[in-house]
Parts: sequence; C-alpha cells; structure tokens
Amino acid sequence: MTNLELNKRDNKVSNSAKKARRNGKVPGVLYGKTIKSLMFEVGELELAREIACEGEHGILNFNLTGENHKALVKDVQRDPVSHKIIHLDLEELQGNQNIISSVPIHYVGEEILTKRGIVLQKERDSVKVECAADLLPKYLEVKVNRGGVGSVYKFGDLEVASEISIVDDLNSVIASISYERKTVADDMEAVVESEEKDLNK
Repeated sequence: MTNLELNKRDNKVSNSAKKARRNGKVPGVLYGKTIKSLMFEVGELELAREIACEGEHGILNFNLTGENHKALVKDVQRDPVSHKIIHLDLEELQGNQNIISSVPIHYVGEEILTKRGIVLQKERDSVKVECAADLLPKYLEVKVNRGGVGSVYKFGDLEVASEISIVDDLNSVIASISYERKTVADDMEAVVESEEKDLNK
C-alpha cells in the first residue's frame, strides 16, 4: 500500500470538481472526528491503482499537507460509460480503531454449478462487518460448489475470522440454487419427443 498525495481543493472556486477531472484528478471529500469536511483532489491513475488493490471499501494511506493519514473508503462514484472513478468519499481513521464497513462476497465454486447446469441466484454481493481497521478483509468467501437445487446460503455461512463480526442478520439469505438451467440440447430433445408423439397419434 502506497501513500496517495491529496491536495486541498478550493471550494470557493466554481466548478472545481470539473476542473480537477479535466486535469487528470479525482475530486473527493474527507471527513472525520478531527477533520472538518474537506474537499480534495487526488491523481486519477494513482487512485485507480490503490482502489484496484485495496477494494472500494478498503483502507487508503494518504499524505495531506505533509502529514500521513489513514482513511476508510466510504463511497466511490464511477462514470456509467467509462467506469472511471469520478468522485470519492473518505472517512479519516484514528489508529487501529474499530470500523464498520461493507466487503464483497466471493462465491467459491460457482463455475462448478454452471458446468452441472444449475444456476446460483445471488441476493447479496456484499456483507457489512465490524473489526479493527487493520483487520478489514478484502472479501469474505462462501463455498457453493457442493450445492444442489434447493440449497440456500445465509450470512452465517460466510467464512470469517474470529476477530471479525458480521453486522448483517446471520439468518438472512444471500444466495440460493432454485432451478436447473436447460441446455440447447435439452430443448432440442424436448422438441423431438413432442414431434414423435404427434406422429404416433
């Protein structure tokens, strides 16, 4: 993890966010217990690299006016067409404080279900957790490779370290396998059987 260089953005200047983007910067807002809401800009390429590494709800290290800080990514806005980051919200962290954040869910073995001709219906793609900032996982996993039609997965099925607590209701459903996917071959076979029945009438 590298230190990002954040520069204060003048909120008195009109269209400062647009100007920042034109100059290859991403505008953002930083807030926290010791920092009043502060507008900043950061290099687009450097930020994209760190977000790709740490995740859209991860921890970022940054330098602001010569001082090192650490912040939790609270919100990332992307352009709907280019998918480039166009705005960022950060919450400053104090030491290794406890935080609550959302992390992605990885469904391990989904490709095996696909090969078996069944489909995983995902209800949730992230989970809210509470832990020390330094222990925030990039994602949590749930193994679905042995599931079959009718299998149901809940937040409580996620693999999680003892130092991390799941904030969401452990009994809430995150995914299920509810039906088999018919292949083209199955459809053709059904058509042939139907035609044969018509001929035998």
